[in-house]
Amino acid sequence: MDVRVERLKQVAQSGDIDAFYSLIREDVKILEHIDELPFADTPLHIAGPVGHIPFATKMMGLKPSFAWKLNPDGFSPIHLALQNRHIELVRQLLQFDGDLVRVKGREHFTPLHYVVATSDHHLDLSEEFLLICPNSIADVIVQNETAYCPQI
Repeated sequence: MDVRVERLKQVAQSGDIDAFYSLIREDVKILEHIDELPFADTPLHIAGPVGHIPFATKMMGLKPSFAWKLNPDGFSPIHLALQNRHIELVRQLLQFDGDLVRVKGREHFTPLHYVVATSDHHLDLSEEFLLICPNSIADVIVQNETAYCPQI
């Protein structure tokens, strides 16, 4: 199993969808094994930071739960895509599930918190997030702060 998981990581890193399906033929439950883990670097976590949009959207379609899973560092795939400035991938993920704006990562930072806190991202992205998921404005981090109002 560990060999197949390592191969799956390599496939996700390269974004090779055909190689992914070859792995599925070898072990039809490989994604379920990963999904059972409470924290994991899923194929979506691996493909997101390098910007493999077709592979990431394939993963999202097959295993939407991966988008909500945190890796051992406390980040979801959308957090990693934001950190690596793969804005188009972020938008693609949000087309699958707009509530991903609210996924709580390390310190309960949501993608909206991250975008507002970093000045180097597209300013219109926070507006997009709020249009997609207006209730995300109420999400607080561990210090009880919303994305726009410290210490509510």
